[in-house]
Amino acid sequence: MNYDIADLRRDYAGETLSVESAPASPLDLFQTWFAAAREHETQDANAMTLATVDSQGLPHARVVLLKQLDDKGLVFFTNYQSHKGSELTNVPYAALVFWWPTLQRQVRIEGRVEKASAEVSDAYFANRPRDSQLGAWISQQSVEIPDRDWLEERKQRFDQVYGEQTVERPPHWGGYRVLPFLLEFWQGQPNRLHDRIRYRYHEQDAAWSKTRLAP
Repeated sequence: MNYDIADLRRDYAGETLSVESAPASPLDLFQTWFAAAREHETQDANAMTLATVDSQGLPHARVVLLKQLDDKGLVFFTNYQSHKGSELTNVPYAALVFWWPTLQRQVRIEGRVEKASAEVSDAYFANRPRDSQLGAWISQQSVEIPDRDWLEERKQRFDQVYGEQTVERPPHWGGYRVLPFLLEFWQGQPNRLHDRIRYRYHEQDAAWSKTRLAP
């Protein structure tokens, strides 16, 4: 099939974004944009690309789901023994990217990563659907497996073991919180002259600065 990728184009004409109109806190702006994304994006408004680095300095990226947001940072949940878990143990920093095509908006986030508390992980796990709770036990995430039947057989075994019992959170599964020190907001504009506002956190002053970047 002949398909010219170079011809794939889109004209942007979003709302304007300026340093003057942007709030002092980037997390306030993020919450505003995220609320708009939940309203206007048809699905997966909380999907975000998570990029990590392994012990050899090689980058790895995948899409995960934002599950909690507060004034400290952004929380997602996963298997601690997965590739991303191992990478975050060795290099506890990550980058996130949100892309909301309907709103013509992108947010880049960089920050330090720490494990969420056991209380946070327990509370979230308790509210997951039962099959998802069992899935955290069934899947040895990122491990090579022979086939789909291997998963189905493990599911049957765990269904039998737990029956109607409460499924407790596996010790190898829980949350990570990304503590941002950089956020960049991108708003699509005509003629590729997009609006870009970058916030950077300064520990010495315990304050955020914001600047406008060329598109």
